[in-house]
Amino acid sequence: MSRVCELTGKRAMTGNNVSHAMNKTKRKFNVNLFKKKFYLPEEDKWITLKVSARAIKNINKKGITQVVKEARANGILTK
Repeated sequence: MSRVCELTGKRAMTGNNVSHAMNKTKRKFNVNLFKKKFYLPEEDKWITLKVSARAIKNINKKGITQVVKEARANGILTK
């Protein structure tokens, strides 16, 4: 599976490793992903999502119900 956040859509970025001699080689900046289970009380079920650290902060701030509702409205989450 690709390393993509299921709520925010964040993906890996590309960039350069830069040595002391300023030699540049390609590298990847991966997203900080976690596999988490969340309980949706309105639907009375658990869902497992692969979410980034930023998405977890949004869930703590807004609540899982609001975040899932927004993601479904934007077409990001289909579960």
